[in-house]
Amino acid sequence: MNQATDHSLLDPPQLPFEPLLQRNAVVTEQPWVRWLLTAAALVFLGFFLLLPLVGVFTEALRHGLGVYWQALTDSDALDAVRLTLLVAAIAVPLNLVFGVAAAWAIAKFEFRGKTLLTTLIDLPFSVSPVVAGLIYVLLFGAQGWFGPWLIAHDLQIIFAVPGIVLATVFVTFPFIARELIPLMQEQGNDDEMAALSLGANGWQCFRYVTLPNIKWGLLYGVLLCNARAMGEFGAVSVVSGHIRGETNTMPLHVEILYNEYNFAAAFAVASLLAGLALVTLVLKSILEARHGGELSTSRRH
Repeated sequence: MNQATDHSLLDPPQLPFEPLLQRNAVVTEQPWVRWLLTAAALVFLGFFLLLPLVGVFTEALRHGLGVYWQALTDSDALDAVRLTLLVAAIAVPLNLVFGVAAAWAIAKFEFRGKTLLTTLIDLPFSVSPVVAGLIYVLLFGAQGWFGPWLIAHDLQIIFAVPGIVLATVFVTFPFIARELIPLMQEQGNDDEMAALSLGANGWQCFRYVTLPNIKWGLLYGVLLCNARAMGEFGAVSVVSGHIRGETNTMPLHVEILYNEYNFAAAFAVASLLAGLALVTLVLKSILEARHGGELSTSRRH
């Protein structure tokens, strides 16, 4: 005996108000609310971000290009620029190596102390840069724990370039690691396990599998790390000694010029730092536009 199947019995019941529910599934604010919130955000950004930036360049060029160029080509200013570039050139590669190693260990492996390592990576975010500088003075200063040994071996860390590099490395350490950890965790270990099963060793696995997968997040982290390294003030101010022409980075040189009431030169050097911020912002926008999915994954966690 053949029985015809009534397909209507298998269909889910139709709710009488289902079209109405679907139309109201997305609830949006009134247009005037959206315009008001947008205007408030633009006013806030313009007042607290755009206006100070315009003010820096306006004051820097107030007395003409001749004075501006003279301030930038001053010997102390050039020494500050060179020192800033030197410190960034040392600190950023160190953080690149440390950050990638820490992110790879945390994201790809399980081990005792993993939570502690993650906490230590976030430590510079919670410690004031001034306090970080004071810690290095306590350790390596003339009256510090290792001070007598350093003096006996004619080594100087505080009030010298090594101390500035150490302080900069400390405050910039989390940027690369924190960009890579969530990105690597999101990607998982499947690609690496497949490469290892095909005979690749650890270095080949990292070079040909892991690194291509994280390259844009890595570049983003390096970009932020470099910007912070060049603009760091608090920790560097404590360990530098403010020796003109020797241990003054660009932010410290701006402070000295401003305290000496040399406002034109101070704003001229500050405009270089502001230009660095603008370049960083442009590169950041380009990276987000081209690789927004990967970068948003790393910042979601």
